[in-house]
Amino acid sequence: MEKITMILEKIGLPFAYDHFAEEESPNPPFICYLIPNSDNFSADGRVYYKINEIHIELYTDCKDLSAEQKVEAVLDGYGIFYEKTEVWIESENLYEVLYTFEMEVN
Repeated sequence: MEKITMILEKIGLPFAYDHFAEEESPNPPFICYLIPNSDNFSADGRVYYKINEIHIELYTDCKDLSAEQKVEAVLDGYGIFYEKTEVWIESENLYEVLYTFEMEVN
């Protein structure tokens, strides 16, 4: 978790795990991140190598290529291979650009 926090700090946008507290959400752009799954490697019936799935959710009120470039530049700088998807969340009037990748647990 320490490494993902360091990565998010380098992006330079406000961030929180899962969500911001009610009425404490900053103005977009901002990031929420999650660790929803693991994809561990086993050996001899034990977890040999721990790997977490990471979701970085970038929220913007309009298509913000500059914010996306900030995220991608930092991920690229760490040599992280990621997948990217985008959706419009009508109920929130926000775009969500989702970056998913796996990261070794230290």
